[in-house]
Amino acid sequence: MAVLLTINPEHPEPRKIKRVVEILEKGGVIAYPTDTVYGLGCDLMNKQAIESLYQIKGMQRDKNLAFICPDLADIAKYAIVENAAYRVLRRFLPGPYCFVLQATRDVPKMVQMNKKTVGIRVPANPVAQAIVRELGRPIISTTAAPPGTDPLIDPWEIKETFPALEIVVDAGVCGNVPSTVVDLSSGEIVIVREGAGPIDDLV
Repeated sequence: MAVLLTINPEHPEPRKIKRVVEILEKGGVIAYPTDTVYGLGCDLMNKQAIESLYQIKGMQRDKNLAFICPDLADIAKYAIVENAAYRVLRRFLPGPYCFVLQATRDVPKMVQMNKKTVGIRVPANPVAQAIVRELGRPIISTTAAPPGTDPLIDPWEIKETFPALEIVVDAGVCGNVPSTVVDLSSGEIVIVREGAGPIDDLV
């Protein structure tokens, strides 16, 4: 069964963050809070961990996964960011958005879709940001919910639903509205999914 690790949602304890990152570095899959919903995530650079993530969620391999980055500076390594796209990212991140961009060669092939694009998130959440900063590279992530169901908001429920997780980072009850997905890969702004992030200023 997954371990439930209670953490301060505003000021996450460094020793607890280190414990979570040690699990990620060993190929473990975790549940953790974002600024929208709880996510299931693993180390982007660990192929076996990504396979485990798909298996734990019961998700088909053609389903998109998002990169969780700590800030804008990290994005350019994994996505091609033109000037117009950068202006959008700078305006809306950190925040409840996932931006789809063209992937760079540093992105592992198994997490690129046929279009060779990636979804980038910078959540406005201290716990998520602390984890990826300590790890030093993105977490690859999906919503903590069985396929086709609403996001799970309670860490205990996540623990019971996904017993194969290594650890559930408990920062209290989270929201149940996922991020707004915006495709910038063509140079245009295309709303793929309207979620927690307002779209009025995007369109």
